[in-house]
Amino acid sequence: MTKNKFYAYIVPRGKIKGIASNWTECEKLVKGQIGARYRGFTTREEAEKWLDLGARYEVKAVVKPTKGIYFDAGTGRGQGVEISVTNERGKSLLHKIISKKNLNRFGKHLVGPEVTNNYGELLACKYALQLARKSKIKKIFGDSSLIIDYWTKWRIKKDVAPETFALARETASLREKFEEGGGEVHRISGNDNPADLGFHK
Repeated sequence: MTKNKFYAYIVPRGKIKGIASNWTECEKLVKGQIGARYRGFTTREEAEKWLDLGARYEVKAVVKPTKGIYFDAGTGRGQGVEISVTNERGKSLLHKIISKKNLNRFGKHLVGPEVTNNYGELLACKYALQLARKSKIKKIFGDSSLIIDYWTKWRIKKDVAPETFALARETASLREKFEEGGGEVHRISGNDNPADLGFHK
C-alpha cells in the first residue's frame, strides 16, 4: 500500500482544519476531540479536495471504481466500529439487507465500541456477500487483507473471540458458495474504496 504523506483534519468544536505533513502532528490535533475527522492522502491536492467537500468520510474522489459491491469498517466518527457497504458510486446498500432502524443518518450500521475493527470488516464482508448473491452481482471489493486473504478463506486461529470465529466460518461458507457461482472477491487500496470509513496511516 502506498504510504500516505498528507493528513487532512477538521476539529468542529474549535473550527480548526488543515493538512499535516505527518501523523504525529495530526494526532496531536485530533486525539480526544469529539467529532474530529481525519484521513490520510498520498497528495496534498487530494487532502485539500476532501476538506473542500466537507471532510466527509463518504466523499471519495479520484479513481473510477469497477461496478460491484464494496465494504469497509471504521471508527472515524468516534462512536465505535461502524460498517459500510456501498455500490461503486459510494451509495449505501445496507438498507437492502438489514433494517433501516439499524442504520445511522449516513446509511451506515454502527456495530458499537465493544467489537474490533476486524470484526466490523468481517461483518461488512458478510453483508456484501449476501447482497451480491441476492442482486446477482459478481464482484465484491474490500481493503482488508486479513478478511479477504485469510478469515474468509477458512484461515483463522481458534483463539479469537468465539463470536468472531463463528462469523468467520459463516462468512467463509458464503464466500465459497459465491465463488462457486462465478463470483469474485478482490482486495483494493483503502484510498480507492467507495465504501471507505477508515483512516489509512
